[in-house]
Amino acid sequence: MFLARARAGLAILPGLIAVPLLFAEPLELQSRYRMEDSPGSGRFEVVQEPLRWEGSETAIIICDMWDQHWCKGATARVAEMAPRMNEVVRIARQRGVLVIHCPSGTMDFYKDTPQRRLARAAPRVEPRVPLESWCSLDPKREAPLPIDDADNGCDDWPRCDTKGRPERQIAAIEIAPEDAITDSAEAYYLLRQRGIRNVIVMGVHTNMCVLGRPFSIRQMVRQGMNVVLMRDLTDTMYNSRQAPYVSHFAGTDLVVEHIEKFWCPSITSSDFVGGTPFRFQADQRPKVVFIIG
Repeated sequence: MFLARARAGLAILPGLIAVPLLFAEPLELQSRYRMEDSPGSGRFEVVQEPLRWEGSETAIIICDMWDQHWCKGATARVAEMAPRMNEVVRIARQRGVLVIHCPSGTMDFYKDTPQRRLARAAPRVEPRVPLESWCSLDPKREAPLPIDDADNGCDDWPRCDTKGRPERQIAAIEIAPEDAITDSAEAYYLLRQRGIRNVIVMGVHTNMCVLGRPFSIRQMVRQGMNVVLMRDLTDTMYNSRQAPYVSHFAGTDLVVEHIEKFWCPSITSSDFVGGTPFRFQADQRPKVVFIIG
């Protein structure tokens, strides 16, 4: 949808070259969340709600899309979805969205870049509630996670050695001159500096860093931001040999549902690039189509 508009969004003013009009129209996002039908019932219904966000008031936060992970399967899935993610952020930039790259633990690689300096330069501001370096599961707000990730979630067999460490963000995701790079609460300061109220979170891993990092879902929701998860551009650390003994991809869906129930709505990359949502090649579950007449 946005791609077609991007190609068409040029106006020629008298005596001037073509001027892009990409920022004129708000982002149109099809959000999904889950509402409990009565308090304490444990029964949730799916609610679809369109959102219209100004691009200049919106940021995309890319969580931990590293060049390598200690789990080989996790590394492969990051590499598979990175090109789609890159296309999304390319179009988002054209819509005026700020892109913040957050490959945790790799800041030394970027220490001399203007994107890193941009994040560091954001002035500290008083947060709504105290900022945390890690946002753990909140039993006052959410149920336990629906998957058992106590073994750190490697789905490979034999299980991978945990010694591998990332050096940088995966190169398939381009970092533009106007982007920012951080792995801390600097992201929040930068959002406040820019007057940004809306945050789209994508990346890995849904049950861990996407929820818990200082720049991610729990933190940003607590700070009063409007937050959505891009649910087709995320992945869990879940071992299908652990409870609830479903496929790796079904495990991801369960965590997405958890987020939709207790934290924030979700959207898909189709809102930016059109077509169908991203799907991993190894996800061979049958597709269910609902026909309403």
